[in-house]
Amino acid sequence: MPVPLAPYPTPPVPFTPPANGTQSQLVCSGCRNLLLYPVGATSVCCAVCNAVTNVPPPGTEMAQLICGGCHTLLMYIRGATSVQCSCCHTVNLAMEANQVAHVNCGSCRTLLMYQYGARSVKCAVCNFVTPVGVSTSTTEQKFNN
Repeated sequence: MPVPLAPYPTPPVPFTPPANGTQSQLVCSGCRNLLLYPVGATSVCCAVCNAVTNVPPPGTEMAQLICGGCHTLLMYIRGATSVQCSCCHTVNLAMEANQVAHVNCGSCRTLLMYQYGARSVKCAVCNFVTPVGVSTSTTEQKFNN
């Protein structure tokens, strides 16, 4: 007598993010990779290193900066004045967008960021000191005389 065959098991349903696209992101506490997660999650398990990272409470505004010591992307709670890198332990100054300005290096043209009120900024690439806080014509006159 023939034996009936069992049907193939149905494949698991893949995760689909919410239709309205409500996702957020944070940095893995283990390997520092950027993780995406659905809004409402309380923790996220990293697929790379399996570290579980707690999600900040809803409504917590996060900000990002690049560590000045090792160039790692750091995420922190907006409003913090300094952020210590978990990789190289450098303490980074965290400033709001309205506290900083940008200028191109006067030598190598690298985009530099500086705090409002500074008179000059030193380029980390070529060590050139670019004067800021004065009009371009005044700067050119000062250095051409």
